[in-house]
Parts: sequence; structure tokens; C-alpha cells
Amino acid sequence: MDRAGYDALLDDLDAEEAELDALVAPLDERGWATPTPAEGWTIQDQVAHLAATEEWGLRSLTDPDGFREAVARFADDTEARAAAVKSGLLGCRAPSASVLDWWRDRRRATGDALRAHDPSDRVPWFGPDMSVTSFATARLMETWAHGRDVVDALGAEPVATERLRHVAEIGVRTRGFAYASRGLELPETAVRVELDGPNGETWSWGPGDAPESIRGDALDWCLVVTQRVHPDDTDLAVEGDAAREWIGIAQAFAGAPTDHRPPRALRAGLTRP
Repeated sequence: MDRAGYDALLDDLDAEEAELDALVAPLDERGWATPTPAEGWTIQDQVAHLAATEEWGLRSLTDPDGFREAVARFADDTEARAAAVKSGLLGCRAPSASVLDWWRDRRRATGDALRAHDPSDRVPWFGPDMSVTSFATARLMETWAHGRDVVDALGAEPVATERLRHVAEIGVRTRGFAYASRGLELPETAVRVELDGPNGETWSWGPGDAPESIRGDALDWCLVVTQRVHPDDTDLAVEGDAAREWIGIAQAFAGAPTDHRPPRALRAGLTRP
């Protein structure tokens, strides 16, 4: 990616964060305590997690050796690492009144650090090192995913924008990671992903003559790869064994493998036919 494309990506990241900020800024204490679709997570937890991840991101961008040393302390303890990621470098969550300020401060600092880098620079993260372009894309994806939980918790009207393409693409590019993180072998079978964007455009990845495919609405795909909905709760058309296997384990975010949320019918206590 050239500099102009990288700057446009960072502008999209800023816009995604600003959209979520506008949604949570008016909340009172009761609003911050609203449960979200993520079991055990309130809106405050969602925003605090984003703030904590920005803490880690800022350290990776400005002190990569210190970041590696900190992560190494949790190399063999996934539960401790998960707790450390959630709480950030502060070791605790701030009261709800300051969570928003914490997130605002850290995300702005991370944004400044990203703009100080060249697109091809590489930084450490929880897993292999990545380019800052991939890092910024991952920050946008995570902001969107946690923001979607907040949208659902508040009963707000979700808005699909062109920024979804970043989320969709990282969902495609992490196919290998989804397998590797589970100790599975990546099939050699090519899978075509073809999605309908929010403005009527078509986004596609993979060879046009691939023997298997996943097709449908870009929003559905993004919700699946960020594990916000179960594939059964979408209208995605999945053709082929390798495609079905992939969508069952798709995971666009780093860390230990996790499972999709149960289908709506099961969550409602119904038996699927």
C-alpha cells in the first residue's frame, strides 16, 4: 500500500472510532452498564477493552522491545495473557466516567504513532509481527466488531459503510490463521469470496473459477468473521466442503481460537429442525 492509501486507511480508522464515540458519549452510568450480546460484557467492558488494546498497540508502535518483553511473560499462560490484554498496561479498569476519556486518549496517541510510521514498517503483536498497514486494519476491524455489540445492546440502527471492506478483507486474509490457530491443516482448495457491498458494488477475493465459494452480503460476512453472529443466522451462500469448514472456524482477530456465538434459535431455547 502506498502512502496515500495508508493515510486513507487511517482516516477510515478515525471515522470508525468517531462513530462509536458518538454512540457512547451520551450514556449515563446506567447506560454504560447495559449488557451486550457478548456474554458477561457490558458497554463499559467493550469500550474499556478497546482502550486497553490501544494501550498495547501504542507500546508496540513506540516501544517494540518492551512490548515483546511484556508479551513473553504470558507466553505459556493464555488466561493471564487474555486478562492482561483486557486490562491493558494499567492493570485495572477505570470507573465508567473515565473509560471514555481513557479510550479517547489512547486511540489518539495510537493514531499519531501510526501516522509517524511508513506503511511497510513492521511491529510486533500477539502472534507474528505485522505491517503497520495490517495493524491499522486490525484496529478498525476490532473497533467495528465491538462497536457492533454496542449498537445491538442499545437497539440502535446499524449503518453499513464502505469501511466494511477493510473488515471483509481481513476476514479473507486470516483464513490460514483460523486453521493454524486450531492446529489444522489449511486445505489446498481455493475458495472464492464474493460480497455485495453497501452501495451496490461487488467485492471479491480468490480466483473466479475457484471450485468452492462464499457469496452474499458483505455485512453478513463481516459479522461472521468477527464472530458476532453464527453463519446459520445469515443469508450467505456457502458452496463446497472447504468453504463450509472455513466459515465454521473463521476468525478475523488475533489470539486463541474461539467459537461462533450460538444460532439465534438455540439461544432462544428452540430446537432446530
